[in-house]
Amino acid sequence: MIKVEMLGDLPGIRHGFLTRTGGVSDGIYASLNCGAGSKDLLDHVLENRARAVALIGMPEESLATAYQVHSAKAIIVDRVWPREAAPQVDGLVTDRPGITLGILTADCAPVLFADAAARVIGAAHAGWRGAVSGVLQQTIDSMIELGAKRARIQAAVGPCIGQMSYEVGADFPGISVTCSILPAMCGANWWPPGWRRLHSPAMTPVPTKISSSLIAVPRCDMRRITVGRSP
Repeated sequence: MIKVEMLGDLPGIRHGFLTRTGGVSDGIYASLNCGAGSKDLLDHVLENRARAVALIGMPEESLATAYQVHSAKAIIVDRVWPREAAPQVDGLVTDRPGITLGILTADCAPVLFADAAARVIGAAHAGWRGAVSGVLQQTIDSMIELGAKRARIQAAVGPCIGQMSYEVGADFPGISVTCSILPAMCGANWWPPGWRRLHSPAMTPVPTKISSSLIAVPRCDMRRITVGRSP
């Protein structure tokens, strides 16, 4: 499990970005697979989810997750619902003690938020669609509804697909980083050409878009985790 010192130092808040290790799944799912939407054995997925929550010292019944749909929607969690009744959202926020917010990611980025003074936390599933449409901003807005202050919110972007591994086709929408926000990331050298014909060298990598989205939120303190690069 990966932890961020910035969040780990906050009183009363537990967090973690989990890796593939420590699960009971086997075969092509040999990992800590927590995705009930996969074709993995459900018993394995449920055991993995219990192990995942236990890693941060919380009981299985505290876990609230979402049916993630790459949206910009975030909701306030005031109770834990059954897994089968998970709402179709991509951001979760709570101020209730004892609730664990869970986000599932593969290529997309998990983003965790906390305002320790207000005792409000949030978690968002952010791929390029969610980042562009505003899931991070919606998550922060929902935290503010519960009493969080924008200036106190701290955010950590977890492991996700890297710049060098993220090829896109020519039909991909033309999304680019605003140069006034991240001037060092603008220009031809930032986007190496894809190796396939018609792949664009000028599209925004997922981590860059998420970083720019958080930087654009006034006074939101953000950290990004780097754990290496996949080929």
